[in-house]
Order: sequence, then C-alpha cells, then structure tokens
Amino acid sequence: MSDPKTVYTAHVHVTGGREGSARSSDDRLEVGLSTPGGPGAGTNPEQLFAAGWSACFEGAMAIAARSKGIVLPPGLAIDAEVDLRHGEDGYSLAARLNVSVPGVEPDVARQLIEAAHRTCPYSKAIKGNIDAVVALV
Repeated sequence: MSDPKTVYTAHVHVTGGREGSARSSDDRLEVGLSTPGGPGAGTNPEQLFAAGWSACFEGAMAIAARSKGIVLPPGLAIDAEVDLRHGEDGYSLAARLNVSVPGVEPDVARQLIEAAHRTCPYSKAIKGNIDAVVALV
C-alpha cells in the first residue's frame, strides 16, 4: 500500500491559548479565542471543531450522493454539538451531528449519512477516540 498523498496542509499560529488568538498563514482565518462560557468575545476550539466537522461531513455526503446519482437538497443542514467534559480522567470531548436532509427518503438519507461517516476525515479521526453520534433528524 502506498503512502497517502498530502493534498492540503493548514498552517495556523495560536498565541494565548483559550484566551488568545489564531491566525492562518494565508490570512483567511483570524479569530479571537475565549474559554467556553467565559467573558471573552472570541470563539473556542469546540465551536471551531463543530464547524470543521460539519463542513467536512457535508462534503463527504455530497461525494456519496454523486456516486449514487442523487442530488442533495439545498436545505440540507447539519447542527453540530461538541461537549467539553470533565471527569476523573481529566477533560474529554463528546460530539453529535444532527443531519437534516429534507425531501430525501429517510432510508436513502441514512445511507448517505453512513457513507459520509465512513469517509469523512474528521469522522475517521474521532472514531474510537471520543463519544460521537451522527443522526438523521
């Protein structure tokens, strides 16, 4: 088996941790960071992860749909929830994607969601590492 080809590398510089800022090397991302529920006006890593996973997942659904000759509806939406948890073993994450595919038969929508969950790089990265649920709503 050959080594995978890198198709893109994100470069982001962060200073100040959860109370700092993040900037990408191409200047397309510049964002202030704040602790979840804290007084700051910035976003937090959990929100960024939710946005990234959702966007990637929808792209994976589009690939699965094309392979089956299905056109995804313009109203397709994903609501992501990422929990920051604290327990005896320290901090951890849990996540849920609630996928709405209006106008597509539920069985077909579930097939597309399952295919996307198998192929989305974010889904692959978290498989077995955090509690994650992807559901058709």
